[in-house]
Amino acid sequence: MGVMNAFKTKLGSDHQFTLNSMSNLALTHRNQGRWDEAEKLQMDVMNARKTKLESDHPDTLTSKANLASTYWNQGRWDEAEKLELDVIDAFKTKLGSDHPSTLTIMANLASTYWNQGRWDEAEKLQMDVLNARKIKLGSDHPDTLNSMADLASTYRSQGRWDKAANLQMDVMNARNTRLGPNHPDTCTNMSSLKTTTNQTPSNQVLQTGQQHHNQPVSMVN
Repeated sequence: MGVMNAFKTKLGSDHQFTLNSMSNLALTHRNQGRWDEAEKLQMDVMNARKTKLESDHPDTLTSKANLASTYWNQGRWDEAEKLELDVIDAFKTKLGSDHPSTLTIMANLASTYWNQGRWDEAEKLQMDVLNARKIKLGSDHPDTLNSMADLASTYRSQGRWDKAANLQMDVMNARNTRLGPNHPDTCTNMSSLKTTTNQTPSNQVLQTGQQHHNQPVSMVN
């Protein structure tokens, strides 16, 4: 807060350093669950950047993506979806379909669909992101593995246990190799895989509520 106020006084409310400080403070508020404070700051940053930089500037789009993440955490799916679709279209035009920023916001939109129970739409986006990340980053990159874990969650929600288990096994083996068996991500995978492989028709209702799904990723200014 002190740094932000100092920048406002010395440089002005719409200076790049001031807006970056406001955006960072908003992310801090969001991580603390202070959604209203985060939203207000993010709205101010987004509107200032629209005026200073235009609506399709990468910094403006990043602000919109971060605001969408705040809406996501509040369960405001329709508002999150609208912003995410706008950012995806702009990033595809400005950066390309396989740029990391484009893929990140596509994964975030898939997460929005997932939380609305729109499994088919989530699956399609997750497949697109996964395939692009495999090509750009490699099969064992952390972002690729996150995409695989997300897709496995969608398969579980659809009751496609075998496909979910196969993906979860691949993710667990890769994380075990890269991170070790005691890393939290590896342990989470082991737990998810155990739940999936123990799935039976009699306990499907109980188990489908115990799924892991990544939260939307905030974007760096």
